Amino acid sequence: QVQLVESGGGLVQPGGSLRLSCVASASLFNFNAMGWYRQAPGKQRDLVAKIRSGGSTNYAESVKGRFTISRDNVKNTVYLQMNSLKPEDTAVYYCNAETSRSGYWGQGTQVTVSS
Repeated sequence: QVQLVESGGGLVQPGGSLRLSCVASASLFNFNAMGWYRQAPGKQRDLVAKIRSGGSTNYAESVKGRFTISRDNVKNTVYLQMNSLKPEDTAVYYCNAETSRSGYWGQGTQVTVSS
């Protein structure tokens, strides 16, 4: 069973930055893609950013130019650098690991953007 542990969430003022980390219990080479999703209260869980095994990335339109996803294959860690944060970025952020047959989720980390 793969475990994903997120960290780095917290309270930040609008315009601020946070970096989320997701440490996997297995090599990232086991997965087709790693992604960050978020879920605000009363809303569905949506994709924020994804990075594939070959290194290609894609982002939700709402975060393009502000968020950057990256991976460290030695540390089995995926990062989400979030800059110019807005109140509408407030949500629980979840890490996801995809294989051809299944997916794994972390427990989530809360990000709150408020003055």
